[in-house]
Amino acid sequence: MHRFANPARFLKIARPLTGWLFWPGLALLLIGAACGLFVTPADYLQGETVRILYIHVPSAWLGMGGWTGIAVAALMQLVWRHPLAAVAGRAIAAPGALFTAICLMTGSIWGRPTWGTWWEWDGRMTSMLVLFFFYLGYIALANASARQGQSVGQGGVSNVTAIFGLVGAVNIPIINRSVVWWNSLHQGPSITLRGASIDGSLLWPLGLTLLGFSLWFGAIVLMRMRAILAQNKVEARMQRLARG
Repeated sequence: MHRFANPARFLKIARPLTGWLFWPGLALLLIGAACGLFVTPADYLQGETVRILYIHVPSAWLGMGGWTGIAVAALMQLVWRHPLAAVAGRAIAAPGALFTAICLMTGSIWGRPTWGTWWEWDGRMTSMLVLFFFYLGYIALANASARQGQSVGQGGVSNVTAIFGLVGAVNIPIINRSVVWWNSLHQGPSITLRGASIDGSLLWPLGLTLLGFSLWFGAIVLMRMRAILAQNKVEARMQRLARG
């Protein structure tokens, strides 16, 4: 990965890759969402409300996947001192928080007709809410680092922020296993390595939206990394002018 430590080399790849991820991702998620809304049948128990899974499940996946990415970036920053790791962590935080918020909102909307309540303090929902607060904390720490002049060369992420990213990763397996460890209103694991409990007539558009949102997420992260690097370049130039 140190081959891409040079920002110029990274940007040479990131610029075209952004478009290659963004447009196919957008097409896949729109096709998957349209098929989920208008092509698949209603569920025999949940009726039409089941269609929200095509947004809810990818949002949950990317909320957890985003923090996993932050933890990997934090490890690379702290152990290998990779110069772009902090930039990647900061770039992931905002879209990760957004998808976590979408997961919580769609889950609440789905839960009202299914469970008869907008919210229940069970393991899955509570741990997902904790993840959202972790994102807000990470963003606040990264912004504070940038205001203190640590953005040039570190992407606005101090070592304290990176440690916070690693500590927050403890919540990811808790989210994943919460429906197994505790009795919950939330349904158990629907998709595992052994198969899926979702009927095939409902499952296939979910693959499209999962892949589409994942590609879209990657494109957003690359765009944010490019923006942060551009901002760092401007700040470095301003500091040189101020010293001169």
